[in-house]
Amino acid sequence: MAKNKWFSWGKKKKDNKTDAELTLDKDFSDEYKDIDTLEQKDQTEVGTEDSEVIEAIEEEQATEEKTPTGFFARLKSGLKKTRDSITRSIDQVLVSFGKVDEELFEELEETLITSDMGVNTSLQIIEELRTKVKEEKITDISEVRKAIKEIITEKITDQKTGLNLNTKPSVIVVIGVNGVGKTTSIGKIANYLKNQGKKVTLAAADTFRAAAIDQLEIWADRANASIVKHSEGSDPSAVIYDAIQHCKSKGSDVLICDTAGRLHTKKNLMEELKKIFRIIKRELPDADIETLLVLDATTGQNAVSQAKTFSEVSELSGLVLTKLDGTAKGGIIVSIKSELDIPVKFIGVGEQMDDLQPFNPLDFANALFSEE
Repeated sequence: MAKNKWFSWGKKKKDNKTDAELTLDKDFSDEYKDIDTLEQKDQTEVGTEDSEVIEAIEEEQATEEKTPTGFFARLKSGLKKTRDSITRSIDQVLVSFGKVDEELFEELEETLITSDMGVNTSLQIIEELRTKVKEEKITDISEVRKAIKEIITEKITDQKTGLNLNTKPSVIVVIGVNGVGKTTSIGKIANYLKNQGKKVTLAAADTFRAAAIDQLEIWADRANASIVKHSEGSDPSAVIYDAIQHCKSKGSDVLICDTAGRLHTKKNLMEELKKIFRIIKRELPDADIETLLVLDATTGQNAVSQAKTFSEVSELSGLVLTKLDGTAKGGIIVSIKSELDIPVKFIGVGEQMDDLQPFNPLDFANALFSEE
């Protein structure tokens, strides 16, 4: 309707225009056509991979308006699939049994195993539950649920869940396989530290993956952090060295190092990682160093296997567990902590900048066992 109205208006006024005015209108019209053509040409010249990275980040920014405010609300929302898998299954078993007996324990054990808690961890939880029920003389089904929550909370609690960043500068080295959200996690950790009043520098030492440097640069800009980078294919150790010198001269509080995605089986990449640590310890002998392994929660028990193999070749100080909002396998947090005794330091439950937060065991347990 608006279009027809415009043409109608133009038609009425046409007879009142001079030849000069009509010529001017045509010139403007042609000029805008030229601009549109140039814009279309520019867009087609953008590399596919770089545009995908930018689109992903813009999509995250758009999502920010739709997600529940307050991290506990987002945590509770993000753990819905895990809660449905674990807690709802536990509740169904408890409701179907009228009394607390060995048959109930066996059914609960099977439920935990099938909920990605892991066999060993599930057996431990049920054994501790048996002991607790006996010692506290628990006969009420609702008290059994409460006891399970207490046991799980105790298993994931660790005094070292916080980052140890007391020196200036301190260093965080982030490692993991490709596709787990390593670079994204670095950007979000940088944002978290900036909000804590820290001056943050990022080292783009993943010089292997195409577009990794560009992606980190976008995150550095979003987090208002400085970045040290070399060209693609350059020596990662040289990037780390220059980043350390930058931190010294600029007074940065924290250096976060991105590294190439690697499997423990890739000997050359593992040697490269060792070289990076040698340079850090040589140039910053007294610095606090955090080595964080990023894991994708959607991979379930495979993430536990990754943590185990990486812990054999690297001195891990903590884990970053991403994509908890997209999986029913959040029980691996309990499994990893119970079996490997590696603290979870950050968890991600969404795509917002603030959706990666320090891991709080009590909040996690409360969100997992919350009543909807």
